[in-house]
Amino acid sequence: MPKAYENAGVSVEAGYEVVKRIKSHVARTSRPGVVGGIGGFGGLFDLASLGYREPVLISGTDGVGTKLVVAKMANRHDTIGVDCVAMCVNDIAAQGAEPLFFLDYIACGKNDPALLEQVVAGVADGCVQAGAGLIGGETAEMPGMYDEDEYDLAGFAVGVAERSAIVDGSGIAEGDALIGLPSSGVHSNGFSLVRKALFEQAGYGVDDTLDELGGATLGETLLTPTRIYVKALRPLFRAGVVKGVAHITGGGFIENIPRMIPDGLAVRIDLGSWPALPIFDVIERAGQVDHMEMFNIFNMGLGMVLAVDAARADETVAMLAEHGEPAYRIGSVIAKASDDVEFV
Repeated sequence: MPKAYENAGVSVEAGYEVVKRIKSHVARTSRPGVVGGIGGFGGLFDLASLGYREPVLISGTDGVGTKLVVAKMANRHDTIGVDCVAMCVNDIAAQGAEPLFFLDYIACGKNDPALLEQVVAGVADGCVQAGAGLIGGETAEMPGMYDEDEYDLAGFAVGVAERSAIVDGSGIAEGDALIGLPSSGVHSNGFSLVRKALFEQAGYGVDDTLDELGGATLGETLLTPTRIYVKALRPLFRAGVVKGVAHITGGGFIENIPRMIPDGLAVRIDLGSWPALPIFDVIERAGQVDHMEMFNIFNMGLGMVLAVDAARADETVAMLAEHGEPAYRIGSVIAKASDDVEFV
């Protein structure tokens, strides 16, 4: 058979093999509402089967940035898909959404079925954690755009919430308490600085072990997948205790917490009110980064910040503890004087 496309650098057969390899991973993500399987021109989902009265769809899209470079350095690609799902579903969960389905997009220079299976297996793991069906995706082999050993990964999630249950922060008031949910590490933001500080300035390698990291290699620590908070938030939404949620991603505390706060209000953060993660000390020292600037870049150990009525703060922490979720009271909502976020 003629091989003009293959001679141009694109392997159709490798694309077919990827689809065969990922089918079992996709099947693990099936949930109520998913119609059919992969292979069609579009992914199908039956929203009517879920019984919402006034459903509002909430969507989000994101990628994992230059954390992919660290995955390549460590030659480990089985967790990066979890990161991609987490970045999308955590965003929509912050507005009260139940994730329904997810689609991924992989662009690469050369289709390596074994490597791409690892990536999609991680995507499926993330979907299982989030309760989302993996109903479609795209793998684009683009020689000339990417080197043969390069790929990029992005995703798109759709969730649903009752109109009356959307979490938009509009009810937040002065005196409300802030509850922090711990992160698993750096998550998927700030990796351009991470790489410069650790690998360029400090000269570390991904296989180096540091005493502060408890024996884990630097690569293992950095590639710890982003926490998915969907299940932790669900009982709080059902109980109606949450007024607002901030997903602490790029921009850290300074950019993300004000996104949930109404005009005229600010937040006061009590430094030291939650356990520090050693990796942030390592990055700060290696990159000679000002300590307070770290809060404008990284999650600093908290992946989600919730605003709740102060009278229900202890109840909220207790509810999380009942489900095995640690949480910390980290500050309060205050009248705005100057800065959106104050640290004390």
